Amino acid sequence: MIRSSRAAGFDGHAAPVASSRLTNAVAASLAIGSFSLCLIVALTVLSIKVSMAMPFPA
Repeated sequence: MIRSSRAAGFDGHAAPVASSRLTNAVAASLAIGSFSLCLIVALTVLSIKVSMAMPFPA
């Protein structure tokens, strides 16, 4: 059996998968999404606290 001179599996050469602009756009959209999610959670917690502080109508 003759072995090939090339190693099996990955060659070790890094090939660019996406452009840096696409990577930056994805990172920015993830940052905006996580910020908006944190803002929504904070507003929800504050509104729950305000509604719990209101007296019940008699």
